[in-house]
Amino acid sequence: MTSSARLKEVVTVRLEVEKRTAVDEVARTLHRDRSFVINEAIDAYLATHRWQVEHIEEGLRQAQAREFASEEEVEQTFARRRE
Repeated sequence: MTSSARLKEVVTVRLEVEKRTAVDEVARTLHRDRSFVINEAIDAYLATHRWQVEHIEEGLRQAQAREFASEEEVEQTFARRRE
């Protein structure tokens, strides 16, 4: 389903004036409207949130399965980061 075919709903949000001004400036720069910019920002937030939750859940799964890095693997990782 294309974005134009998706059901849309009006949502009211209170923003600080500085944030609304910044959103409007981005919209002007992109030659888009405020709703487009806010929808893009929400999409980015949701994608990041989903990514974080997936990685946390995978980490918990690994911990419960006792799939830990060895001391040698940990030391090698820290050594690479010190270089």
